Amino acid sequence: MAEAAIHSEQLKLFIERIERLEEEKKGMADDIRDVYSEAKATGYDTRTMRAIVRLRRMDRSDRQEAEALLEVYKAALGLE
Repeated sequence: MAEAAIHSEQLKLFIERIERLEEEKKGMADDIRDVYSEAKATGYDTRTMRAIVRLRRMDRSDRQEAEALLEVYKAALGLE
């Protein structure tokens, strides 16, 4: 019976950690949203900023591949 109590306490600790992290994640998302709002109020295009953030997360070779593929697709659709 003691083993079940240990497991339930461990489970409770995991759940509480996850809940705290989820709350921190929500706080961070709110902070990011505030920064985008501030940038928009200053005149920046937030959609473009989000695209830049996505590109900066990628390593150089993946980014180059994505940009090359985008150029191929644009050319195929006559967007060049």
